[in-house]
Amino acid sequence: MHSIGPHTFTGTDARKTVAHLDDVWALYAQGRDPAVLEPLYPTLTGDLDTDLQRVWAAWTAAGPALRAAGQLPARAAGTVAQLNVSRGGLPKIPVERVDVEWRGVIGDRQATRVHHGRPWQALCLWSTEVIDALHAQGHPIAPGLTGENITLSGLPWPEVRAGVRLRIGEVLCEISAYALPCFQNKPWFKDGEFEVIHHERGDASRVYATVLEPGSISVGQQAILEP
Repeated sequence: MHSIGPHTFTGTDARKTVAHLDDVWALYAQGRDPAVLEPLYPTLTGDLDTDLQRVWAAWTAAGPALRAAGQLPARAAGTVAQLNVSRGGLPKIPVERVDVEWRGVIGDRQATRVHHGRPWQALCLWSTEVIDALHAQGHPIAPGLTGENITLSGLPWPEVRAGVRLRIGEVLCEISAYALPCFQNKPWFKDGEFEVIHHERGDASRVYATVLEPGSISVGQQAILEP
């Protein structure tokens, strides 16, 4: 087990985190001044412990650097429309309140951790506006079906991406990456076309977030973008 502050990584978590350095780094840089991030990019050594520390330090420094340079969006306010949990698999079931710790929602788990469960994937968030638009296109989609923990309303969803922070109830989190859709999402999309929510297809993607401050969240509470 590897630890960085309150965040813990299994050996697989550590290896996959280091392996995703460039993929996640590109999401922080997308549409922003690359000169802001260039000094932060880590040099890897081949030693897993050292490289994990360097990758995590770079990722956690990227958002504040972009914020200080005026590269992140203005403050916006939304609400928690639905909270969703599962003991494994899809869909997640709505609940009125959740407690969130460093690894995510207490009592929620993934059926498999092959592609999930790293500290930078602690929370999965999505938008009711995106869901409503997809439903209007004929997709049998609804909150919680694709596995997001927190369904939000009223936020400018294209701005909810790597580097920005959200205060959701008591919880402070930072968006880290897009959540890639998989075949388990097929039932919720017309003709099984789950790739419609891939981030390379538009602004309909779910997102992952790292927990910066744990706490509780209740349905109806505010969700503040860039608090």
